[in-house]
Amino acid sequence: MRAVWLSIFIASSVLLIAVVLRNKLSWSWLRGFSLHLVLAAALLYVLNYSNLIPDMYIPINPVTIGTVVTLGIPGVALIVGLQWAVV
Repeated sequence: MRAVWLSIFIASSVLLIAVVLRNKLSWSWLRGFSLHLVLAAALLYVLNYSNLIPDMYIPINPVTIGTVVTLGIPGVALIVGLQWAVV
């Protein structure tokens, strides 16, 4: 059963890569997403090491970067608010 799921995953990954590489629209989407990803990681890095938010450390992991990529600056505010309320 594990081999079946692995083969389905590999086949769907190959087909997804083929669709992304074949369409020109996908290149602009992929470039924009990559740019947002890098900018989100850089923003979190600057916030952590510039001490703009005193005594607050936002971990740089896929969840926080994904939140910032999806929501932008309100995503940073959401993460800071959650850390302030929970931690």
